[in-house]
Amino acid sequence: MPIDHANIPVGNLALSRDFYSAALEPLGFELVYQGEESLGFGRGDGGTDDEPIALRLGEAPNRGSHIAFTAGSRAEVDAFHAAAIAAGGKDNGAPGERPYGKSYYAAFILDPDGHNIEAVYKG
Repeated sequence: MPIDHANIPVGNLALSRDFYSAALEPLGFELVYQGEESLGFGRGDGGTDDEPIALRLGEAPNRGSHIAFTAGSRAEVDAFHAAAIAAGGKDNGAPGERPYGKSYYAAFILDPDGHNIEAVYKG
């Protein structure tokens, strides 16, 4: 699992559920928990990786958080970007090589609350 856990504040749970369900599907994540004030996304394997990404409803979300997901290929980065745009995310950096290190291929999306969500492949 590329992320142990993250808790992201959001302003609209239903909108965020739809966005993250679509954007994270190419990376192998799915909605694994839905409560009245929170959501959980994970790989659904029944183990400790079940809910590493939590979205929590809040009155005034802290915008500007950044979270990067490890992708298994350049194609997964491309699919993440396309799915996130189709789900209403804003392009914050199209898929491509970045100068952050050797072979750093990434895409960046702003989610509905303005959080910077990244998929990166370091193959």
